[in-house]
Amino acid sequence: METNELALRLKGWRLATAEVLYYMPDHPALLQSFIWQTLDLAPQYPRVHKFLDFWRAEIQAVIHSVRLATGEELAPAKINNVATILHH
Repeated sequence: METNELALRLKGWRLATAEVLYYMPDHPALLQSFIWQTLDLAPQYPRVHKFLDFWRAEIQAVIHSVRLATGEELAPAKINNVATILHH
């Protein structure tokens, strides 16, 4: 993991995986799948939106649907103080 990637992860960025189902205009009955991963910031996901905007503007394939999965946020461990200790 690169240093700048770790810094982003500590700021709340997480791995986002987008599965794009699409079809070519000349074969609308044939759905194809494209999977793309990036670090992104939930819940806005600016990198995923930028990628999809690029797709719509530059790629002739038509997006049918997008499924997004994200990993957990990297954060320091949470510690809870115990108020009572029980002895047996």
